[in-house]
Amino acid sequence: MTRRSVTWILCIAAIALACGPHARHGDGDAHASVPSEHQPAGVSDGTLATSAKVAVANTGSDVNFALQVTNVADHAVEVNFPNGQTHEFVVLDTLGREVWRWSTGRMFTQALQNREVDANETLSFREKWNPHGKRGHYTALAVLRSSNHPIQERVDFVLP
Repeated sequence: MTRRSVTWILCIAAIALACGPHARHGDGDAHASVPSEHQPAGVSDGTLATSAKVAVANTGSDVNFALQVTNVADHAVEVNFPNGQTHEFVVLDTLGREVWRWSTGRMFTQALQNREVDANETLSFREKWNPHGKRGHYTALAVLRSSNHPIQERVDFVLP
Protein backbone atom coordinates (compact mmCIF):
# COMPACT_ATOMS: atom_id res chain seq x y z
CA MET A 1 0.00 0.00 0.00
CA THR A 2 1.18 3.47 -0.74
CA ARG A 3 1.45 6.21 1.81
CA ARG A 4 -1.40 8.04 0.09
CA SER A 5 -3.71 4.98 0.39
CA VAL A 6 -2.97 4.64 4.08
CA THR A 7 -3.73 8.34 4.59
CA TRP A 8 -7.10 8.00 2.82
CA ILE A 9 -8.02 4.91 4.85
CA LEU A 10 -7.18 6.72 8.11
CA CYS A 11 -9.23 9.75 7.05
CA ILE A 12 -12.25 7.60 6.20
CA ALA A 13 -11.93 5.73 9.51
CA ALA A 14 -11.78 9.03 11.43
CA ILE A 15 -14.90 10.31 9.66
CA ALA A 16 -16.74 7.05 10.36
CA LEU A 17 -15.87 7.28 14.06
CA ALA A 18 -16.89 10.93 14.25
CA CYS A 19 -20.26 10.24 12.60
CA GLY A 20 -20.99 7.09 14.61
CA PRO A 21 -23.40 6.83 17.56
CA HIS A 22 -22.77 9.10 20.54
CA ALA A 23 -23.72 8.71 24.18
CA ARG A 24 -26.92 10.58 25.01
CA HIS A 25 -27.52 12.38 28.24
CA GLY A 26 -30.52 11.11 30.18
CA ASP A 27 -33.56 13.31 30.45
CA GLY A 28 -34.32 14.32 34.01
CA ASP A 29 -37.95 14.18 35.07
CA ALA A 30 -37.76 16.29 38.21
CA HIS A 31 -39.57 19.60 37.74
CA ALA A 32 -40.77 22.23 40.12
CA SER A 33 -41.87 25.78 39.66
CA VAL A 34 -40.36 27.68 42.54
CA PRO A 35 -39.50 31.37 42.22
CA SER A 36 -36.23 31.50 44.15
CA GLU A 37 -34.81 28.09 44.98
CA HIS A 38 -35.49 24.42 44.26
CA GLN A 39 -33.60 21.17 44.63
CA PRO A 40 -34.91 18.05 42.86
CA ALA A 41 -33.08 14.79 43.42
CA GLY A 42 -32.76 11.59 41.47
CA VAL A 43 -30.69 8.42 41.27
CA SER A 44 -29.04 7.72 37.94
CA ASP A 45 -28.36 3.96 38.07
CA GLY A 46 -28.32 2.98 41.71
CA THR A 47 -24.80 4.29 42.29
CA LEU A 48 -25.05 8.06 41.86
CA ALA A 49 -27.73 10.30 43.38
CA THR A 50 -28.06 13.78 41.91
CA SER A 51 -29.53 17.07 42.90
CA ALA A 52 -29.69 20.32 40.98
CA LYS A 53 -30.33 23.67 42.59
CA VAL A 54 -31.09 27.14 41.24
CA ALA A 55 -30.93 30.17 43.53
CA VAL A 56 -32.08 33.55 42.23
CA ALA A 57 -30.92 36.69 44.02
CA ASN A 58 -33.76 38.82 45.41
CA THR A 59 -32.91 41.52 42.89
CA GLY A 60 -32.75 39.02 40.02
CA SER A 61 -29.23 40.20 39.21
CA ASP A 62 -27.53 36.83 39.70
CA VAL A 63 -28.60 33.24 39.28
CA ASN A 64 -26.54 30.56 41.00
CA PHE A 65 -26.57 27.00 39.70
CA ALA A 66 -25.39 23.92 41.57
CA LEU A 67 -25.18 20.26 40.58
CA GLN A 68 -24.31 17.71 43.22
CA VAL A 69 -23.57 14.09 42.43
CA THR A 70 -23.25 11.69 45.38
CA ASN A 71 -22.04 8.11 45.28
CA VAL A 72 -24.71 6.19 47.21
CA ALA A 73 -23.11 2.80 46.53
CA ASP A 74 -21.05 1.03 49.20
CA HIS A 75 -17.98 1.05 46.92
CA ALA A 76 -16.01 3.57 44.88
CA VAL A 77 -17.41 4.46 41.45
CA GLU A 78 -15.33 5.67 38.51
CA VAL A 79 -16.85 8.54 36.53
CA ASN A 80 -15.38 9.03 33.05
CA PHE A 81 -15.37 12.26 31.07
CA PRO A 82 -14.56 12.38 27.33
CA ASN A 83 -12.71 15.70 27.74
CA GLY A 84 -12.01 18.46 30.26
CA GLN A 85 -15.65 19.51 30.52
CA THR A 86 -17.19 17.80 33.53
CA HIS A 87 -20.52 19.62 33.67
CA GLU A 88 -22.83 22.01 31.84
CA PHE A 89 -25.56 24.45 32.81
CA VAL A 90 -28.08 25.65 30.20
CA VAL A 91 -31.00 28.08 30.58
CA LEU A 92 -34.06 27.65 28.35
CA ASP A 93 -37.02 30.00 27.94
CA THR A 94 -40.66 28.84 28.06
CA LEU A 95 -40.53 27.88 24.36
CA GLY A 96 -37.46 25.69 24.92
CA ARG A 97 -35.07 28.12 23.23
CA GLU A 98 -31.58 28.35 24.67
CA VAL A 99 -31.00 31.65 26.47
CA TRP A 100 -27.61 30.93 28.07
CA ARG A 101 -25.03 28.13 28.11
CA TRP A 102 -22.21 28.13 30.66
CA SER A 103 -19.66 26.55 28.31
CA THR A 104 -20.11 29.08 25.49
CA GLY A 105 -16.79 30.76 24.81
CA ARG A 106 -14.87 28.38 27.09
CA MET A 107 -12.15 26.00 26.00
CA PHE A 108 -11.65 22.53 27.46
CA THR A 109 -8.80 20.06 27.24
CA GLN A 110 -9.30 17.22 24.80
CA ALA A 111 -7.83 14.62 27.16
CA LEU A 112 -9.99 11.91 28.68
CA GLN A 113 -10.35 12.17 32.44
CA ASN A 114 -11.56 9.78 35.09
CA ARG A 115 -12.62 10.60 38.64
CA GLU A 116 -13.01 8.02 41.34
CA VAL A 117 -15.86 8.90 43.69
CA ASP A 118 -15.63 7.12 47.01
CA ALA A 119 -18.70 5.75 48.79
CA ASN A 120 -20.79 8.66 50.17
CA GLU A 121 -18.53 11.23 48.46
CA THR A 122 -20.15 14.16 46.63
CA LEU A 123 -18.93 15.99 43.54
CA SER A 124 -20.16 19.60 43.47
CA PHE A 125 -20.27 21.91 40.47
CA ARG A 126 -21.32 25.56 40.85
CA GLU A 127 -21.65 28.35 38.31
CA LYS A 128 -23.20 31.83 38.16
CA TRP A 129 -25.18 33.64 35.45
CA ASN A 130 -26.10 37.31 35.19
CA PRO A 131 -29.42 37.47 33.31
CA HIS A 132 -28.96 41.19 32.45
CA GLY A 133 -32.51 42.28 33.26
CA LYS A 134 -34.34 39.24 31.87
CA ARG A 135 -37.66 38.44 33.53
CA GLY A 136 -40.06 35.51 33.44
CA HIS A 137 -40.11 31.73 33.68
CA TYR A 138 -37.07 29.66 32.70
CA THR A 139 -35.77 26.11 32.93
CA ALA A 140 -32.23 25.27 33.95
CA LEU A 141 -30.58 22.08 32.73
CA ALA A 142 -27.76 20.79 34.91
CA VAL A 143 -25.72 18.13 33.13
CA LEU A 144 -22.98 15.77 34.28
CA ARG A 145 -21.02 15.25 31.05
CA SER A 146 -19.89 11.74 32.00
CA SER A 147 -19.66 9.08 29.32
CA ASN A 148 -20.50 6.21 31.70
CA HIS A 149 -22.91 8.01 34.08
CA PRO A 150 -24.60 10.74 32.00
CA ILE A 151 -27.02 12.73 34.12
CA GLN A 152 -29.34 15.62 33.35
CA GLU A 153 -31.57 17.42 35.85
CA ARG A 154 -34.17 20.09 35.02
CA VAL A 155 -35.21 22.87 37.38
CA ASP A 156 -37.83 25.50 36.60
CA PHE A 157 -37.29 28.96 38.08
CA VAL A 158 -38.60 32.52 37.83
CA LEU A 159 -36.67 35.75 37.36
CA PRO A 160 -38.62 38.54 39.14
